[in-house]
Amino acid sequence: MLSLKENLVVDFSPSLLEKFGEIVARYPEGRQKSALLPILHEVQAVYGWLSVDMMDKVASYLSIKPIEVYEVATFYSMYFLQPQGKYTLEVCRTGPCCLVGAEKIMDHLEDKLGIKEGEISADGLFSWRGVECLAACGFGPVLQIGPEYTFYENLTPDSVDALIANLRTEAQAKD
Repeated sequence: MLSLKENLVVDFSPSLLEKFGEIVARYPEGRQKSALLPILHEVQAVYGWLSVDMMDKVASYLSIKPIEVYEVATFYSMYFLQPQGKYTLEVCRTGPCCLVGAEKIMDHLEDKLGIKEGEISADGLFSWRGVECLAACGFGPVLQIGPEYTFYENLTPDSVDALIANLRTEAQAKD
């Protein structure tokens, strides 16, 4: 992933630009803006997040205004506008989940990982944030982990600890 200092200039690789072309080709002539969401997914998959420079370059590629890209990237919670940890833990913070302990889970994550919402753990593995409804009101508190969006229900501090331990083990096995 890019650090904030590396955010200044980004040049998309030829292979990424080729993917952009494949995506745009799916849509009718003159409707290239329809490719915006999947192109943003591709950019985020490569860089881990969407900087202003990256969004500006996407706008230029699609021949649309930068604000049109910003509107989409800021609306959908699946796009990250700042660097994230390898695993982004997203906790549902809406009423039903809060009634059954989501706020306690968020406090526990802060204590367990030693980071506040939106920060990245010292080892670079974790970031967390509260998100709007994850559509599992009967199974709260719930969280999902990006970028694969694996879903976990009926969370407790112990189940969160086990999840974090498993993710650490998984990350070590991949290294």
